[in-house]
Amino acid sequence: MSKKYINFISILVIIFTLLIGNLPAKDYLNEPEKRTDLRMEWWRNARFGMFIHWGLYSIPAGEWKGETNHAEWIRTTAQIPLETYEKFLDDFNPINYDPERWVSLAKKAGMKYIVITTKHHDGFCLFDSKYTEFDVMSTPYDKDLLKPLAEECQAQGIKIGWYHSIMDWHHPDYLPRRGWEKKRSTKNADFGKYVRYMKNQLRELLSGYGDIGVLWFDGEWEKTWNDKLGRDLYNYVRSLQNSIIINNRVGASRSGMAGFSDSKISAGDFGTPEQEIPATGKPGVDWETCMTMNNHWGYNKYDDNWKSTEDLIHKLIDIASKGGNFLLNVGPQADGTFPEESVTRLEEIGQWMDKYGAAIYGTKASPFKNLEWGRCTQKQLEDGSTNLYFHIFDWPANNKLIIPGLVNKVNKAFHPDGMRKQSISFRKKLDEVIIDLNPNKQDKYASVIVLNIEGKPEIAYAPEIIAFNKMFVDSVRIKINSSVQEKRIYYTVDGTDPGQNSNLYQAPIVLYNNAQLKARLFIDYKAVSPVSSKKFYKVKPLPAENISKISLKNGILCEEYKGDWNRLPDFKKLKPIKVSYAKNISLNNSQQKEYFGLRYTGFLKIEQDAVYKFNTVSDDGSKLYIDNKLVVDNDGLHSMNLAEGSIPLAKGFHKIEVQYFDKTGGNYLKIYCQTAGDGKNELPSENLYINQLDKK
Repeated sequence: MSKKYINFISILVIIFTLLIGNLPAKDYLNEPEKRTDLRMEWWRNARFGMFIHWGLYSIPAGEWKGETNHAEWIRTTAQIPLETYEKFLDDFNPINYDPERWVSLAKKAGMKYIVITTKHHDGFCLFDSKYTEFDVMSTPYDKDLLKPLAEECQAQGIKIGWYHSIMDWHHPDYLPRRGWEKKRSTKNADFGKYVRYMKNQLRELLSGYGDIGVLWFDGEWEKTWNDKLGRDLYNYVRSLQNSIIINNRVGASRSGMAGFSDSKISAGDFGTPEQEIPATGKPGVDWETCMTMNNHWGYNKYDDNWKSTEDLIHKLIDIASKGGNFLLNVGPQADGTFPEESVTRLEEIGQWMDKYGAAIYGTKASPFKNLEWGRCTQKQLEDGSTNLYFHIFDWPANNKLIIPGLVNKVNKAFHPDGMRKQSISFRKKLDEVIIDLNPNKQDKYASVIVLNIEGKPEIAYAPEIIAFNKMFVDSVRIKINSSVQEKRIYYTVDGTDPGQNSNLYQAPIVLYNNAQLKARLFIDYKAVSPVSSKKFYKVKPLPAENISKISLKNGILCEEYKGDWNRLPDFKKLKPIKVSYAKNISLNNSQQKEYFGLRYTGFLKIEQDAVYKFNTVSDDGSKLYIDNKLVVDNDGLHSMNLAEGSIPLAKGFHKIEVQYFDKTGGNYLKIYCQTAGDGKNELPSENLYINQLDKK
């Protein structure tokens, strides 16, 4: 074969490669739901994993120049120059690093996966990367730390995952610089070049370590990163390992530490609440709470504020009961060993999980809205029945556990005890299942009782009594709702508990006088829910002002103030910087952006006698007064917040006063008004009036 022909073939190969390289990447963001479910299945079943934060920052162990509250952020929190921080390379030699020990501890604790920092914000890499010298190969240890850990996870049946920081305080092309790095030039810095560097390292991490379960991004919040870059990075990672699971911090729309994103614009497979547990979970969304055992992620030898084993177990249960995963952190010491406090807690959690792991693994969120004495998880079985796992935090003094509102037939109750299942007695009484607890089975951390029920759980909550307001002028229209389909709702209006001889709810109720309405759910003429109750009051509307319409004109008086407040001041004691007439209540009437206040006064025209519901939506604080009565209190330094209040008003003109202040950040103010049967509307400017005879 001639050289000319070989060169021709080589050129064709290069051209073809370039063409393929320029083709659009496959879009993994819109994969079929069934495929996503298959990919997420192991993670959803796992429920419990280990987070590991380890790097050069473990050497100073939280201390710098006498201050002892640092950790993985020490380069920034202590403002350590880059050339000084790089000297830690000479001291990093974790001779006691034992991957087998690490993985064994995680497995013993009942954890199903490990996520470790491949590179934190400081830019130091725990692996052998050919794209930087700022890695473990430049230390006395001189060996890849991740390779043996990944191999050990595979050997022990644990999934391995990588944490990788988008932010990088070391790379010359990462932007922005830290605010205190005055001497570190940004000249010739190219963020696009940094993104290519990051992708190259991710390719290393996803091609030389076997199957990786999770890619956990972080450090995405600076202005150089955005959701478009996040979507591209998500697709890039999935192109390297199709089955990998990626957190939502790959994008840039996370809502702070609460950890959830707008799924319409952001990539990612699960939300990431940090150091907190959502109050009610997040139905229909995969999420994982990450949390430290003490106050720091990286090792800090001075931090002895350790959460108790009981607290950590309760947090694990609480998270599982809300449908989430728990990623519990360990910050290894510089020598490669776990702090003894962490080891103790992992071992104790493991002892509890040995008994009760079935109540965590593969479970779904609780069907109950609230259980005063603990939490519930559930698991559907192949025979169509469901196991309800009741986790008891507060053992009842009389050894009787009350399960409220369970409609399903109960097949059996038992204590899970390893491979044995010890049956216990129970009985149904009206809307409750009463379980007879054995005090000898009480666990010092959290006891578990299992109910096996027929079918999927159906919980009869107290019926929901719905009305526009508990106050009314002429009459009030009331609806009663229930979450159970095959049901009968009985109600009373005299304050007595409903029975099967009470009124049967069939259509909205109309009350014309004071009443205490009570409602209860019945199935087959048996009460199956608690009683709901709500009082309703007939009130007289506040009389209108005696003002001549001739003296009124549309508009409202606006007084503007300057000041630095955390709560609304007494504006009457202050001198306004400006007084003007405005058409409506709006921040557009001020030129100020920060540190200002507004006070609007005038009259509000009311069209009919009724109870009126008002809302203020503001950032920061606001108050609404009608006829000198405080109706809505939305005061205080806060971000966007809605507050509500109601007042009965007669037809005519009523005094109105709105107060508002802003300190820093965003500013926003809207006032809404609503009556029964009407939608919520912004306060109409045509109903605002000024008294022309007012000498102001």
